[in-house]
Amino acid sequence: MRKLKLQVQMSVDGYVAGPNGELDWMTWNLDSKLINFITELTDSSDTILLGRKMTEGFVNYWEAVQPNSPEYSFALKMVNTPKVIFTKTLDKPIGKNTSLAKGNLSDEIMKLKKQEGKDIVVYGGAGFVSALIQGRHIDEFNFFINPVMINKGMRIFDLANMRQELSLVSTTPYECGITVLRYQLK
Repeated sequence: MRKLKLQVQMSVDGYVAGPNGELDWMTWNLDSKLINFITELTDSSDTILLGRKMTEGFVNYWEAVQPNSPEYSFALKMVNTPKVIFTKTLDKPIGKNTSLAKGNLSDEIMKLKKQEGKDIVVYGGAGFVSALIQGRHIDEFNFFINPVMINKGMRIFDLANMRQELSLVSTTPYECGITVLRYQLK
C-alpha cells in the first residue's frame, strides 16, 4: 500500500501560514542539500494531494514558472505530476493534470493508497492537512522548520482530538537555517 507523506513548511512556534495565509516568513534561499532532499521526496511520489483553498495559488505558481527560471525543472514536475484536489465546492478541476475528490475523506484516501504506484505527497492547505492528521491518514511527516517565530496564524494540529505518537526517522539541519524533522506515525 502506498504511503501518504506530508511535506510542510512550519515556523518554530508551529504555524504553517500567517493569519491571512501569508508565507512571507518562509526561508526562500534554500541550499543545494535541502533542494536535493526535496527532489528525493518528490521523486518518491507520483501523486500530489491539495486542499481546495491552496489549489489555485499552488497551480498558478508552478504553471507560471518560465523556462529561464532556475525553478523550471522542478516546476515541470509539479505541473506534470497528477494532483488530486479535495473539495466539496468545485465542480471542475483547476489547472493541468488535476482531478477532484469530492467523497468522504477517509474513503478517498484509502482508495488512493490502494492504487498501484509510488507514494503520495500532500502539501496542504492548513485545514485539509488538519483533517488528514485528525483522521490518522498521514504515514510520514516531513516538517520543514523555518528559523522564525510568527506568533499567530494557521496551525495544522488544532483539529487533532487524540494523542498521536510518532517515531523519529531523522533530524537534518540545513545551511539555509531550515531543519527537517521526519517522523512516521506509530
